[in-house]
Amino acid sequence: MIKEIEIERLTVFSSKPIEQVVAGIKAAVGKPNIAEFWKSTQATETYAELKNTIEKVLGQTGFMLFAEFDHGAVVRKGTGRETPKNFRLIIGNPLIMRRMVQHVPDAGSYAPVTILVDERSDGVHISYDRMTSFLAPYGNAEALKVARDLDSKVEALLNSVA
Repeated sequence: MIKEIEIERLTVFSSKPIEQVVAGIKAAVGKPNIAEFWKSTQATETYAELKNTIEKVLGQTGFMLFAEFDHGAVVRKGTGRETPKNFRLIIGNPLIMRRMVQHVPDAGSYAPVTILVDERSDGVHISYDRMTSFLAPYGNAEALKVARDLDSKVEALLNSVA
C-alpha cells in the first residue's frame, strides 16, 4: 500500500548568523544525555514515573534535543570553503509523540521533528515540516489537535530565534 502525503514546509528567515540561530534553538530545548535518557525511561514502571522522567529533561519550550547533524561539515569536506553551513536538529517531546501515536500509529514515523537551519545567499533559512500535514491524510481529529499544538510550539520557537 502506498499513501500519498502532501507536506507543508514552514520557512522562517533570519539575518542573524547561523551559529546564533542554532545556539538559540539549543538554548531553548533540553539537552539530556540521550543514552542515559532512554535507560531512565525504560526503567519507569508507571505513566506518572515516565512523565516525570521526561519532564525533567525538557527545556523551556517543552522540547528536548534528540540529535544534531552538521550536514554542512560533510558538504564542505575537500572544498577548502567555510560554506555552506547546514544543521539538522531533531527535537521533540516523547509525551506529545505518545498522544499522537495513540490515535495514529504512523505518527511515530514523523516524531520527533526536524528543524533544518541552513545558510544561503539571502540569509539563514529555518525550516520545519508541519506535523499537521503529515497526519492530515489519516483523518483523526484527536491526532490533528495534538499536531496543531505541536506545530504552534515549534513555529513559536523558530520565530523566537529568527
